Amino acid sequence: MKILFWGTPRFALPSLAALEPAGHEVVAVVTRPDRPSGRGRKLGPSPVKEFARSRGWPVLTPETPRDDAFLEAASRARPHISVVVAYGRILSRRLLNLPALGSVNVHASLLPALRGAAPINWAVVRGHAETGVTVMRMVEEMDAGPVLAQARTPIGLEDTASTVANRLSEMAAPLLVDTLAKLEAGRVREVEQDHGAATYAPKVDRTVARIDWTRDARSVANLIRGMDASPGAWALLSGQPVKLFRPVALNDRGGGADGGRGGDAGGRARAATTRPGQVLPACDALDLVVATGDGAVGVGEVQPPGKRRMASSAWLRGRRAGTVDRFE
Repeated sequence: MKILFWGTPRFALPSLAALEPAGHEVVAVVTRPDRPSGRGRKLGPSPVKEFARSRGWPVLTPETPRDDAFLEAASRARPHISVVVAYGRILSRRLLNLPALGSVNVHASLLPALRGAAPINWAVVRGHAETGVTVMRMVEEMDAGPVLAQARTPIGLEDTASTVANRLSEMAAPLLVDTLAKLEAGRVREVEQDHGAATYAPKVDRTVARIDWTRDARSVANLIRGMDASPGAWALLSGQPVKLFRPVALNDRGGGADGGRGGDAGGRARAATTRPGQVLPACDALDLVVATGDGAVGVGEVQPPGKRRMASSAWLRGRRAGTVDRFE
């Protein structure tokens, strides 16, 4: 089939790379315009644009996919189908219906759960035991089209949004290729979603990523894992934002620790103070332990302002005694 591919981040690359070996022709790739990135804030292409250029495929980078010039260019490509993987913009009905076979989307959740911009982050933050990828028929309503195929994966206690995203990205490619083959052969089964069971995953930002230490230890750990690596969960220390990574939730009732570490450290550590955000004495292999509303959280890595991400132990050694007392 002739495919018009839409995508922007690294997550989309395995799906894009799998199309040509499966016998499809990528007639054009649509991606977001170059954006400033890095410390120098220099304009740079999206990962999808870089990959498409390396293969010699035509690349379209509209500021908005609704303008007439872009619509004309997309029409000239004469695609049989559009494939959308993390493009980052809503498509109009005219665009969805432009190819003869319509448009399909790879979404990083088990729809109807977690419709929206950040399904991977919220699956981890909300403590879901599993997630997956869905290939669906696109309609104008966000992530509400019929399901064509799904694949599942568990979310482990040490998984982060980054590790889950990497896994789902790799899972998406063979699922997409198989679904396209069935569509081409007229053998795909389209299943309407249960719209009453839909949940939503709004965009995450720095405000959402701020840690509320009054929450229980598991909730705080889930937030830290769900915001890794971007935007990064953070808290204030002496008025300065510090990002926190690699958490271990310690049970206040002595019931163990997430990820199999810490034993009854939560009970011993939490007894030292009742102030959420208070830095507690190190216990077992955990150098940085912070009190929560119920239990405590061990933190394996931190990123101070303007610094690289580093082990908490190294960060603590570099600070004066008594300068790490309470996060807010």
